[in-house]
Amino acid sequence: QVQVVESGGGLVQPGGSLRLSCAASGFTFNNYRCNWYRQAPGKERELVAIIDRADSSTNYADFVKGRFTISRDNAKNTVLLQMNSLKPEDTATYYCAAIGRNNYWGQGTQVTVSS
Repeated sequence: QVQVVESGGGLVQPGGSLRLSCAASGFTFNNYRCNWYRQAPGKERELVAIIDRADSSTNYADFVKGRFTISRDNAKNTVLLQMNSLKPEDTATYYCAAIGRNNYWGQGTQVTVSS
């Protein structure tokens, strides 16, 4: 059974940090590129970060460069998103997706940045 489960969201003050985790099972994780997306209320879903399946090369949206870091542990079938210097505009539901022969999505985890 394929599962992609995000965790680690919550409420944080501006300038704070959170670490999101994405745990995958039921498919060959290291054959998949992994992406983090986010969607704020009333807005389109947007791509936040990508980590390649092969060499773990990464790419980031301009609005998170220098603040967020994506990483993966193929032995543990997990992808992390370290988020630092959070801003109120980072408030959104964050989704993990494994992109490959099939695309597998998680249910999302809510991140709220507010004082």
